[in-house]
Amino acid sequence: MSHSDKEITYDSKVEGGVVTSRLDSIINWVRSNSIWPMPMGLACCGIELMAVGASRFDISRFGAEVMRFSPRQSDCMIVAGTVTYKMASAVRRIYDQMAEPKWVIAMGACASTGGMYRSYATMQGVDRILPVDVYVSGCPPRPEALLDALIKLQKKIGTERSAKQLVSA
Repeated sequence: MSHSDKEITYDSKVEGGVVTSRLDSIINWVRSNSIWPMPMGLACCGIELMAVGASRFDISRFGAEVMRFSPRQSDCMIVAGTVTYKMASAVRRIYDQMAEPKWVIAMGACASTGGMYRSYATMQGVDRILPVDVYVSGCPPRPEALLDALIKLQKKIGTERSAKQLVSA
């Protein structure tokens, strides 16, 4: 199994009160458990996105309850709903203003593929303008589906090479 196939996790060894670990593991653990979403509720999926922040579904269990409406304070854009060509430049501008590292979740059929809208005004998937990390299916998807996507994103963040990014910055 190659290094890229292995999942990098918190692997520590206690030696007389000292905990040792890989820098990548620690940084990725912190990043994956403190995701600050930038909600882009563009249509009906936005209601399901709001439900995730309520007590019944409780996104705070995953360290992502700090919804930021400023791109400079966010690291995960959740595109929830239909992206029209008229909104595309605004969505892209907000994404560009987010600090690195940043991730994108496409929530719902419309954000992922254009959904039932096959018209000149509707973008057939937000991945035409943004690099999407996790897709959530459904019309609209249940809040549990977004929580599942968040867990998948946390696993993806856990396997990234983050120490190299810090050294080069």
